[in-house]
Amino acid sequence: MIIDVHSHAWQYPLHFEETFQQQAQRARADDQVDLTVRYDEYRAGATLADRTIVFGGKARLSGLWVDDHYVADYVRAHPDMLLGFLSVDPTQPDWERELREGHQDLGLRGIKLLSMYAGFQPDDERLNPLWAYATAHQLPVLLHTGTTFISQAPLECTLPRHLDQVAIRYPDVKIIMAHLGHPYEHECVAVIRKHPNVYSDVSALHYRPFQLYHSLMLVQEYGVWDKILFGSDYPFTTVDASIRGLRQLNQQLAGTALPKLSSDGIEGVIQRDSLRLLGLAD
Repeated sequence: MIIDVHSHAWQYPLHFEETFQQQAQRARADDQVDLTVRYDEYRAGATLADRTIVFGGKARLSGLWVDDHYVADYVRAHPDMLLGFLSVDPTQPDWERELREGHQDLGLRGIKLLSMYAGFQPDDERLNPLWAYATAHQLPVLLHTGTTFISQAPLECTLPRHLDQVAIRYPDVKIIMAHLGHPYEHECVAVIRKHPNVYSDVSALHYRPFQLYHSLMLVQEYGVWDKILFGSDYPFTTVDASIRGLRQLNQQLAGTALPKLSSDGIEGVIQRDSLRLLGLAD
């Protein structure tokens, strides 16, 4: 079974302010990303995927706001394939009501946070009600960690180390750090090794293959292959391209003495039943 734990649902450019749209052109050095989300296009590039977690995102500071009703409608149109996560921006008023509404009224099954994009740290005490709610209702929480192309988004808010304090205080919450925290992979690996319920995904990394090789070598040397989940980050890339990129990583080592990544480890990431791990299996 192949589960994509990281895919987006939004209407572009409606859900984005102009400053975000302009800066998004820096998202990939080798390609200009079209942020338009089309389900048919997603499925065409996800021929190997069985289920997909989708979310929008809320970050007033960075100019991104996707109402959870939009995500719920997107999921409702494709219920056999999609599971939806709600999103909140804790710097904005009424976020606790949105949290309850997204879960209880809209049936969304997890939480997506954009800490850096919204300008807050996930271990901030303002978020205690969120972590308590996630604990009580067994909602997994996926957070963006790592770099960004948005100038006003503070890097300090995205460091994986901040999830250490969260996991200490709320050890029962299933937490997923997106993108292996790149370029702070060392922090990400340290945190996921330490906490049983903290994981990371490998979304939007395959197109930086040498960096991903080094990142997964950290995973291998610390023995945490089992804590890595598969994700694409569509529309920034696709499921099929991500799988192909993971399986080809060792090819770049030809003619060198560099150690190889475990093919079983890589295949385990691709085939991992993440829905079961996150308590989302039907």
